[in-house]
Amino acid sequence: MSDTESVTETAARTLREVAEATERLLRTVEKLPPEAVAEPSALPGWTRGHVLAHVARNADSLVNLLESARTGREIPQYRSLEARDQDIEDGSGRPLAEQLADLRGSNARFAEAAELSEPAWYAEVRHRAGYLFPAHEIPWRRLMEVEYHHVDLAAGYTPADWPFDFAAAEFRKLAERFSGLDTLPRTLLVADDLGPRLHIGAADAGHGLTVEGPVRALTAWLSGRSDGAGLQVQRGGEQLTDARSALPKLPAMG
Repeated sequence: MSDTESVTETAARTLREVAEATERLLRTVEKLPPEAVAEPSALPGWTRGHVLAHVARNADSLVNLLESARTGREIPQYRSLEARDQDIEDGSGRPLAEQLADLRGSNARFAEAAELSEPAWYAEVRHRAGYLFPAHEIPWRRLMEVEYHHVDLAAGYTPADWPFDFAAAEFRKLAERFSGLDTLPRTLLVADDLGPRLHIGAADAGHGLTVEGPVRALTAWLSGRSDGAGLQVQRGGEQLTDARSALPKLPAMG
C-alpha cells in the first residue's frame, strides 16, 4: 500500500490483479484435455485436480474471513483442518467441466464478498493456523494462492509468466521472512532487474554466498517453485559452476 492510497483503494487494486490472475488460470485450465485433471501436478502427491479443488476451496475459505470482517463475528476459515483436507480430496477427481465451474463460482463468491467498507478492511480475522491478521491482507493472500498454484498446476504457466510487480513484492516478502534465520547461511540476494540487494540467513555470520538473477527466478527459488534455474551463485567472489547444488536448502513456504 502506498502512502497516498487508502486500504480500500489498495484492496480494490489488488482485487483487480486477482481477477486478472484468475482469468489466466481459467484460460490454462480450459485448454487442458479431460484426462489431464488426473495427472500429477508439481506438488508431491497431488494431481492437477487436487490443485484446482484447493484453489476453489481457498476462495470459499477467504469468503468466510471476509464475512467475519464485515459482520464482526468470528467465522472459521475452514470447518476444521480435517474437513479442509477432505474437501480437497473429494473435489480432486471431478471432470474438467466441473472443476472449471467450481473455479468460476468460487471466484465470483470471493469477489462479491470482498466489497467491504473501509473500517471492515481493518478488522482482524483468524487464519486457519490460529493467528490473527488484518482483513486488508486477504486480497494479496488470494493473489498468492492463484499465482503460485497456477505454476503448481504444471500446465505450461511458469514463474517467468508471473507479473513483474507480483514477483518483486513476493521477493521482498520472502527475503524478509528468511532474514536472520540461523538455519540458513548468510546469503546476499541480488535482483539484477529490480535493484534491491537483500540478505537472508544468519545475521551474525560472515559474508557467504551471493545469489544473483532476475527477480522472477529469485522468487521462484525462494518460494520453492524452482531449484535455482536461471540464477548465478558466487562464494567469496568466485563464480560457482554448479550453482544449483551450492544453493542453501530453504524452509517450505507452508
